[in-house]
Amino acid sequence: MLIGVPKEIKNHEYRVGMAPASVREAVAHGHQVMVQANAGEGISASDDEYRAVGAQIVDDPQEIFASAEMIVKVKEPQANERTMLRPGQILFTYLHLAPDPEQTRDLVDSGATCIAYETVTSPRGGLPLLAPMSKVAGRMAIQAGAYCLEHPHGGLGMLLGGVPGVDPAKVVILGAGVVGTHATHIAVGMGADVWVVDRSPEVIETHWQQFGRSTNTVFSTRDAVERHVLEADLVIGGVLIPGAAAPKLVTAEMVRSMKPGAVIVDVAIDQGGCCETARPTTHAEPTYVVDDVVHYCVANMPGGVPRTSTYALNNVTLPHVLMLADKGYHQALKEDRHLRDGLNVHEGKITCREVARDLGYNYVDPETALG
Repeated sequence: MLIGVPKEIKNHEYRVGMAPASVREAVAHGHQVMVQANAGEGISASDDEYRAVGAQIVDDPQEIFASAEMIVKVKEPQANERTMLRPGQILFTYLHLAPDPEQTRDLVDSGATCIAYETVTSPRGGLPLLAPMSKVAGRMAIQAGAYCLEHPHGGLGMLLGGVPGVDPAKVVILGAGVVGTHATHIAVGMGADVWVVDRSPEVIETHWQQFGRSTNTVFSTRDAVERHVLEADLVIGGVLIPGAAAPKLVTAEMVRSMKPGAVIVDVAIDQGGCCETARPTTHAEPTYVVDDVVHYCVANMPGGVPRTSTYALNNVTLPHVLMLADKGYHQALKEDRHLRDGLNVHEGKITCREVARDLGYNYVDPETALG
């Protein structure tokens, strides 16, 4: 199979779909890999490194989209990339379709087979292709929040961990999944007063067993969310409903009642955000202020640390890339129901139940769509 790896063009996105080591594996399996010039620049991987492992380097992304049987990316295709997709072509990347009707419409119109990293499942449960970036984003969320709490950046002027004799910041983490767990690691390490809110008693129990008395756990109700958000110096939004738009746990009314200079880092923004006042931002302009509350809502947070992110992502995507290339998408998806869970759009049909529900499309079962 001819695999295409275009350079990412989203604002301040420096990751790449396949690192040189991944290309080497694909070539060893007998496949051809076409990589756009400078695609690996953000991870310090030169074109010569790609050539050395057997990749063909091309300057024009149009050549990649026109020739490749499978496109491997990191972020969702941008508008001009979507016009180059074609029927029969595989797109394997993060999509986050539920809050993005324009992208969804374009992918439906393209006729391509679009497999989303974020909805691929595992026999052990969870979302294994989303987890590495959730780990990165969770850890980055505390770094970003600590930075935004500094007075020159619009915050309260608090040191996250305080100092002896001065209170630390109260950090409220909404969701104790992968994002929340890794945010907790960093917040606890920095000495913050950490409160974790989740709706699953089992998840809360696991979290408490892992962190003990270094954190406080709270069962999620509207009352609990409101009470702790209003007391918070820093709120981390890490809630997820697989494939669907994130629930709006933090209302605009709550934001109006928060402390002036408090900070919200909405990691769930790529699924629409869990705060009503959240809107996507970029690494170029990461923050804005609503009712004296600083909002950090960068939709591709892990793109800020592309070396760590690319290699962490490739560790989990490579086996699926090789399966799709070795067997072709039809056989691979038929044989592996967990990979099939990643199928969001196929030949003009929506095959992800949550996307169909949220955007008003008719849902077609993936097995039915594949025939």
